[in-house]
Amino acid sequence: MDHGYTVAQIRAAEAAAMAGLGPEVLMQRAAAGLAAAVLRRLRDKGAYGAHVLLVVGSGNNGGDALFAGARLAGRGVAVTAWRTGPTVHGAGWAAFLAAGGRELDAAGARSHLPRQRLVIDGVAGIGSRPGLEAQVAAFAGACKDLRVPVVAVDLPSGLAPEPPFGDEQHFEADLTVTFGGYKLCQLLEPARSACGELELVDIGLELGEPAVSRWDADDLAAAWPVPDARSDKYSRGVVGLDTGSVDYPGAAVLSAAGAVGAGAGMVRYLGPPPVAPRVLDRFPNVVVGQGRVQALVVGSGWGGRKDTGVVTRALKAGVPMVVDADALRHLPTRGGHAAVVLTPHAGELARLLGLQREEVEADPLTAVRAAAASTGCTVLLKGATQYVGTPGETRVRLAVAGPGWTAQAGSGDVLAGACGALLAAGLAPFEAALAAASIQAITAGEYPGPLPPQAIAERMFNLVSEMVRNSGGASRRSSPSREVRG
Repeated sequence: MDHGYTVAQIRAAEAAAMAGLGPEVLMQRAAAGLAAAVLRRLRDKGAYGAHVLLVVGSGNNGGDALFAGARLAGRGVAVTAWRTGPTVHGAGWAAFLAAGGRELDAAGARSHLPRQRLVIDGVAGIGSRPGLEAQVAAFAGACKDLRVPVVAVDLPSGLAPEPPFGDEQHFEADLTVTFGGYKLCQLLEPARSACGELELVDIGLELGEPAVSRWDADDLAAAWPVPDARSDKYSRGVVGLDTGSVDYPGAAVLSAAGAVGAGAGMVRYLGPPPVAPRVLDRFPNVVVGQGRVQALVVGSGWGGRKDTGVVTRALKAGVPMVVDADALRHLPTRGGHAAVVLTPHAGELARLLGLQREEVEADPLTAVRAAAASTGCTVLLKGATQYVGTPGETRVRLAVAGPGWTAQAGSGDVLAGACGALLAAGLAPFEAALAAASIQAITAGEYPGPLPPQAIAERMFNLVSEMVRNSGGASRRSSPSREVRG
């Protein structure tokens, strides 16, 4: 699991470390880690004689780059530097020149760019405003056009370190070497893609509770419910689906695909009777009709259907529930619903909060926290980065990231069904949300390409089987069953 921190958290930790160790120690640790990362990048063709260009600003990021450049020069790398402003870190510049580094002006940096094995971007850090001056922005664009690899110092210059992420010009890195802890831009899209590969260097910062934590495959494997010799279909979890409509029958089929693919012990279809044959044609193992369930999924594909009381009755019964799509309009505005997972996209979350969609997209962290606090529910915000907020917690968790191929109609229906199956199996709401989003993302990554959501759901079986074999996971028991009438 990776943890991300705000600028304020990083700055406070740096100040505390510098008070005890001194700023020089932290900078030398950062420079050593940066130089080591660059040397690994140069290793395939040899570091000796390789041309590396430093682009440095006036702050500590420039100092990190210059001290790293001095170390690289000591290993035989041909290092040059372009100072983008009138000042530069004095001790770093002296060390760079003493090691044999050479200065280039802006024109020289641009003309020498095609010869470079890579560029080290040390223009700006977390304390700088987003965006680049015109001359530096043109150079960043040239790096991209000429496909010269960029190694960013702490973060790509010009990129906002945390939301809101705007459209300001910035470097696009192949590798970002960051220090002490991950910054939010390195974990959250769309900024995440600009950072390239990530390498975290421990410089001795004492960081507290993270602002975000991102799951990985090991976290998914540890949480996944695995049956044992005592298990039956009820202990594995019975999930009821009140999904789909005459206008949108496919949502019922897709939510069933997600529930079956996630390994539900039983799937009950509780939606409109005319839709049931469509579900059974695809999944003959689904049971149609009322009965005991341990979780419900409601709302996917309802369209113009009116809430027939499913949401209200389930909330009163305390049944774990996934509230998706059109059912979000029928969520009571008051009262805590700790066993409920909401699965909105940005537009639906904006409607819940009385905001514009653009406001949610600009600062999804704040929006997810606000929604969890105001509804008392766990909130899974769907998108390129999938955020899970829980009532009473400031930390937001992130699902495993997946490829852009999952950005298609029907993916949310599959996700809702999978989340419901995991709730029925006894996972806590935040675990069910993270596990469902992560299994879908990892499966799509294992089978890249324009697969429809139902094909991704089918392939979830393979990934779960492999994950269980590799992890030897222990059984997770489900919650007591409850009778619910849809």
